[in-house]
Amino acid sequence: MTAFINRIGTANPPYDVHAAFLAFASAELPEGKSRAVFDRMAERSGIAHRFSHMRPGNLREGEVDAGGFFQRGAFPGTAARMREFEKQAIELALQAVHKLQPDGITHLIVASCTGFTAPGLDLQLAGRLGLRADVARTMIGFMGCSAAVPALRAASHTVRAEPHARVLVINIELCSLHLQQTDDVETALSLMLFGDGCSAALVTAEATGIALGDFRSVILPQSQDLITWRIGDQGFLMHLSGQVPGRIAQALRLDVASGDPAGLLRGASPAAYRHWAVHGGGRTVLDAVEIGLALPPDALRPSRSVLHDFGNMSSCTIMFVLARILSENLDGPGMAMAFGPGMVAETFRFTIGSTP
Repeated sequence: MTAFINRIGTANPPYDVHAAFLAFASAELPEGKSRAVFDRMAERSGIAHRFSHMRPGNLREGEVDAGGFFQRGAFPGTAARMREFEKQAIELALQAVHKLQPDGITHLIVASCTGFTAPGLDLQLAGRLGLRADVARTMIGFMGCSAAVPALRAASHTVRAEPHARVLVINIELCSLHLQQTDDVETALSLMLFGDGCSAALVTAEATGIALGDFRSVILPQSQDLITWRIGDQGFLMHLSGQVPGRIAQALRLDVASGDPAGLLRGASPAAYRHWAVHGGGRTVLDAVEIGLALPPDALRPSRSVLHDFGNMSSCTIMFVLARILSENLDGPGMAMAFGPGMVAETFRFTIGSTP
């Protein structure tokens, strides 16, 4: 039995905040080296747009966002941000689901690392979508940028165990809720990457769309402090070490050289995969994957285009990449890969056009 992603729906909030954030963050940094580094890295980021439900404010008037949620010197606490998550996340999730137009849902899987509430999004969605009272629900929380892969793995296992299952998989992230006012350039550069988005995928045994193959996770040694995501008094605090791209490139080079069937590439050459669905954690992460695997320049085009158009939307980013690959109507084998706190590499093989 093979599980398939039959369809993927995506949604973003209405306001493009990337340019406004760059202006805000740059103004917060000390004049001189820090500001110059930030401006240079922003120009090289490969990101043109990121979205939020909060409309940018007038910086000349001292506004951060037009609604006054963020106020200089008095950014909201975590409780206020979670109340906003509870209000906004369900509406964005419904937009993605309505584009998908699923029916007969038996299982619901929701993954998010940017907000918590109980009753959770799973129950909210079940009620708003009119799902059956015995819908089987699973919440996957705080696994960071790689969480879409465990969510799909859970959906795949469900379909393999219950061939008639119809699994709705939601990845919803409101990264912009965790904006920080900072004069630290590394923190500002981390915040520069993230935007808001949601994906909804229907996973069943119906042989259409993307056939899901085997899943594999690898924890990279001595890397537990390279990506962290901790709950603070004023939102969630992100740390991305500058060592992340180098560690990824090194791990992939070693994997290719080993040819180990138990490795990330399953012992195959990178040339064996026609499609690459790599989570766009940032331009340097995509560069590291390209270098580590010695991929041709256009191999990561779907990932780079999603990063350009939406930034890093944490867990749902790789689903946006898969949606673009699916829309191109090309067949052949593929490899999906995402990196998250740990540092962990979550992967799965897939095929478009036939079973893997």
